[in-house]
Amino acid sequence: MRTSKLAKTNYTIVNLVILLLFLFPFLWMLTGSLKSQLQVLSPNHMFVFQPSFKNYLSVFQEYDYLKYIWNTFVIATVSTLASLFLGLPAAYGIAKFNMPYFGLAILVAKIIPSITYLVPWYILFNKMDLIDSIGGMVLAHMVIGLPFIMWVMIPFFEEFPKEVEESAWIDGSSKLRTFYQMVLPVSVPGIVTSSLLAFIFSWNNFMFSLVLAGESTKTLPLAIYNFMSNTSINWGALMAAACIITLPVILIALFSQKYVVSGLSAGAVKG
Repeated sequence: MRTSKLAKTNYTIVNLVILLLFLFPFLWMLTGSLKSQLQVLSPNHMFVFQPSFKNYLSVFQEYDYLKYIWNTFVIATVSTLASLFLGLPAAYGIAKFNMPYFGLAILVAKIIPSITYLVPWYILFNKMDLIDSIGGMVLAHMVIGLPFIMWVMIPFFEEFPKEVEESAWIDGSSKLRTFYQMVLPVSVPGIVTSSLLAFIFSWNNFMFSLVLAGESTKTLPLAIYNFMSNTSINWGALMAAACIITLPVILIALFSQKYVVSGLSAGAVKG
């Protein structure tokens, strides 16, 4: 009994230490966004300081940050929806119609670093006049979202009972109708999980924006550079902008964690 309580106490302490290690960068960023430049750089004001929202006002008043938020939201949302529209039927086809080589191709597409095909994409997009366009950014972000959604959804579709589908086909239902009316409703946890993670990956993507975006399509991760120069860094405004980028991701994680955990757990077991 005593050993059990001691083990439980040690387990709690270890978890708290790990939690603090993960929370420290965010807490440091949050407190830094409420300090002046002098307070950020001064060790004396690490814990004791007068909070101020001037950095947040500066982000929106001195820079067109609302435009960057809108660009990021549109690109992440449209690329995720387009990836769902194409990825769900494709994943279903691979899962149900014996296409193992397509599954291998998805895995390869998922593990190849995006930086390896940025130069060919830049040349292609430049010839197609898609540089600094929302359409071009959406296509680029689908390279991340589409393989990921298919990779998550294939195990879900593989586990759907084939007898149920065959029964529906015998009753006169088409394969497309069976897919949309029977298979998809059962696969909601996987759909929510894959779409949310694809949205987050797109929201946080920096490399595609750096190479393919211009001033009119600049996204939040790239807009961070507004607060850096060759001679100085505006730490307070930089941390305020970083908090703005991070907040939607945290909210999504908090309100959808039940679906994400169940979706990833089910996908792992089925896979």
